Order: sequence, then structure tokens, then C-alpha cells
Amino acid sequence: MDNPFDYEKIKKIKEEVQTNGPDAAAAKIQEYLDEQNNIPLNIAVTGETGSGKSTFVNAFRGILDEEDKRAAPTGPVETTSKVTPYPHPNYPNVTLWDLPGIGTTKFPADKYLKLVGFERFDFFIIISADRFRENDVKLAQEIQRMGKKFYFVRSKIDNTIRDEERRLRSKFNEERTLKQIRDNCIQGLEEPGFKSPQVFLVSSCELHLYDFHLLEETLERELPAHKRNTLLLAMPNVNPEIIRKKKEVFGSKIKYLASISALIAAAPVAGLSFATDVTMLVATIIEYKVTFGLDSKSLQSLALSARVPLADLRSVMTSQLGLQEINKELIIKMLCLSVSDAALMAAEEGFRFVPLFGIPAAASISFISTYKALHTFLDMLAEDAQRVSKKALGFNTAV
Repeated sequence: MDNPFDYEKIKKIKEEVQTNGPDAAAAKIQEYLDEQNNIPLNIAVTGETGSGKSTFVNAFRGILDEEDKRAAPTGPVETTSKVTPYPHPNYPNVTLWDLPGIGTTKFPADKYLKLVGFERFDFFIIISADRFRENDVKLAQEIQRMGKKFYFVRSKIDNTIRDEERRLRSKFNEERTLKQIRDNCIQGLEEPGFKSPQVFLVSSCELHLYDFHLLEETLERELPAHKRNTLLLAMPNVNPEIIRKKKEVFGSKIKYLASISALIAAAPVAGLSFATDVTMLVATIIEYKVTFGLDSKSLQSLALSARVPLADLRSVMTSQLGLQEINKELIIKMLCLSVSDAALMAAEEGFRFVPLFGIPAAASISFISTYKALHTFLDMLAEDAQRVSKKALGFNTAV
């Protein structure tokens, strides 16, 4: 993976520690960690009126309660009258833009891209609740001509499946019905002249079903390298593979975080390295917890959408990190519970004041202890995330 970390900035953190102490360093470290999540990603969601654009925007961001003040308004009629940004609640650098329906009086198809501000978007998701129509094809062709990516999403699949099951009764076959829907959509795109279209069948109410995982994999594969992790970390945890990939992204950053710890350990100030390490561990573990959907808000939202009691989701979590609020006291307690971690901390403090070789030894020990602790904590939370997702959504897990 690409190295997202700047060693010059790490050195500045060290200088901040030495000059102004742990409190000032804590703010500097948080600022630095935040910078790693600031690569912008702008996703346009468009389609005809009533296609379910706003519901998709909410589901993608993990907002399933329509009364949530952060939710895009939804309804049976067109609720989007202007281009509206909806930042991801945990990763505000990721923005889904709810665009007005194409072909409306205010947004005619021939002027649509200019009116919505085509240039700002990384890619487009074109949504339809039934067949894709001529306006959808024209829009896709124009997006293609201007050199950007687009993806066709057939929404409200759960409603269609339910209606077909009610209509066909004993003759109903879900696999056959899904193929018919997909073929129908493809035919609707090919008739006006679009070649080899790919259509993703999605239920915004049940993202873990149907083709949302295929959409995620396609987006990840086709995005520029520097934006892939940005997309992945903001994705809802709809299957075990997404959780595994998130764990991999976080794991790739640990050696750089451990390098910050090692540089700070080179400052010959008693207790400074430990205090700064704990601050960094707290900030990093909170990010792990939120991204894996283990914070209180995310768990409540998952319980609501999956119709599973919140207590049942909490019951499958085994780590203290998952079950308790993350703070300095909890992290220190967990570090001290580990004999090896406690020994490393003591050795680091002891070596710091040994002439000549003490500082390099302390820096090495600090790197090792931070590296080991972060991997241990990451494993704990990833395992909890898999257990919670299995309980809520019923899939098999493998971290």
C-alpha cells in the first residue's frame, strides 16, 4: 500500500512534544491523524424522480432513521429540488451528493450535467426503480464522453421481489426473478444504444443482500489508488470481506504510528513517551471502533435496521474495547494487564537514561510496544465487528 504518512510532520510532532509537553502534543497528534482521513471523495447520486436516490444516500452513510437530522429527506414524490451535499457522519471528507431527478423542468436532460456541477464529482451512481430510460442513457453517455465513471443501480429490489413472490406464490423462484430484472434493465439500456451495460441490483433497506457488495468491489477496483482506502473506510459493514479489508487498511498504518512513538521516545523526558503514546492509542482505537460500527450510534442504527435487540448485539462482543467507552484509563488498564506490555513500558523508561545507547534502545522498545498494542487492539475490535455483523445480518465470519 502507498505510504500516506509524512515523516517531516512526524518530526514536527516530536518537536511539539519536547517544547510544549504532552497536552500540546495530544492536539498535534490528533490533527495529524485527522489529516490521514482528509482525502476528498465526492459521489453523485442521480436518476429520475422517485427512483430512491435519497434512501440510497442515507443507507450508504449508515443513516437508517429518517428522523435523524443528518438524513436526506425521502418520500413518494421528488424531495430533492437542488444539488445537496450529505457528508458521511464518520468520514466528512466523503460526501454523497443527492442530485435532483434528471428530466425535470428545472433540470432538463440536455443541460443536466452543467446545472449540477459535473466537475466536482469523482463518479456517478445512476439509480432507477424500474427500467432505465432514454434520459439515463443520455446522461451515462455524456458522463462517459467527459471522462468519468458511472454505475447503474436498480433500486428497491426488495419491494420487487416481495411483489413477485406474492403474485407467483408457489411458482416463485428468487434467482430466476433477479435474472429477469437484470435482463430487463440491460435491455432497457441497450435499446437506446448503450453497449454492454452492467447493472447492480440493490435494496437500500438491506444492503447486505443482492449486488451492493459487487458495486463496492467495482468502485474499489476502478477508483484511483489514493482514494480507494477513503471509500473503503466509509463503506457500511455489509459483509465479512469489507470488515476484513478495513482491518487490512488500519493494519498497514500501524508501522507509521509506531514510528511516531519511537521518535517521541527519543526525547529524554520521564513519562513523556508513555503519556503521548496513550493519547495516540486512544485516538486511533476510537477510529477503529467507529469505522467497524461498534460505537453506540452505529450499534443502535444496526439494531434498528436489522430488527435485532441492541442487547443481543452487545452480548456477542467479547473485548473491553468494544463494550466500554474508550479513554486513557481503559487503555492504561489494558496495557498493564499484559505482562509483556508492562515489561516493555518499564524497560523503555529505564533505558531512556542509560548513557550513549539508552535513547536508541528506548525508541526501539517504544516502536515495538506501540506496534504490538495496536495490532492486538485492532484484532479485538475486528473480531467484535464480525460477531456483531453475523448476529445482525446472519452471515458467516472470518477475520
